[in-house]
Amino acid sequence: MASSSITTKEAEAESTIPNWLELPIDITANILSRLDTIDIVKSVCLVCPLWWNFFKDPLKWQSIHMTNFRSLSFITFSELAKICCYAVQRSHGHLLDIEIRSFGNDDVLQSIAQNGSSLRRLWIVSCLRITDKAFCEALRKLPLRWCLIHRCPYDHEAFIISETMSRLCHLDIKGNGLTAVGLVAILDKCPLLEYLDIRDCYSLSLTLSESLKKRCIEQIKDLRLPVMNNYEDFDYLDFDNDFYDPYD
Repeated sequence: MASSSITTKEAEAESTIPNWLELPIDITANILSRLDTIDIVKSVCLVCPLWWNFFKDPLKWQSIHMTNFRSLSFITFSELAKICCYAVQRSHGHLLDIEIRSFGNDDVLQSIAQNGSSLRRLWIVSCLRITDKAFCEALRKLPLRWCLIHRCPYDHEAFIISETMSRLCHLDIKGNGLTAVGLVAILDKCPLLEYLDIRDCYSLSLTLSESLKKRCIEQIKDLRLPVMNNYEDFDYLDFDNDFYDPYD
């Protein structure tokens, strides 16, 4: 009798478990679109033909965010770079928004440049494996409007930004090696710039004159200026301790 009761309860419990494949397609699409790129590539696409077909559409790869890799203890930066390149290539030129942290290298940036003809927003955070040459070549190809770069560029990269990103509206380069010379180049060549974050730029804090500060305030609608007065006040930016990959 007891055995029969347990069996009945188990059957009732199983009957309450939703069948994900029976969900309306719009609800399924809404759920899948919220997932991290790593999960999509390594797991979700392998679940069933329905989900695999869903991600065959290049428009489903317009936004690529790879931020949950800290929970994956044994995944290497090299593997993350390959996943990112795969996702970028699946967009077939429809990529609009991408964020890469720590694992980014020249191959990743080259892939973005080749498939980023529609790219509007780029985050590069603590990607010290990206060389200056690859960085400059990529910026020349990308039609960016919104850019966040935290990889300690100096003035020669500021010149690349000024020469290639005239339509730039939002630039976040806090914690970088920018000087007043590079800042002036950006101000001169990026007339649409409305947001500029240059906090924690120690070199700039030493060369920022009152006249240049005034120009920034007058020209930039939403401005974040460096506030350091000495070396001890300088915060090198939270790079999340991602200067190397222990599993690579």
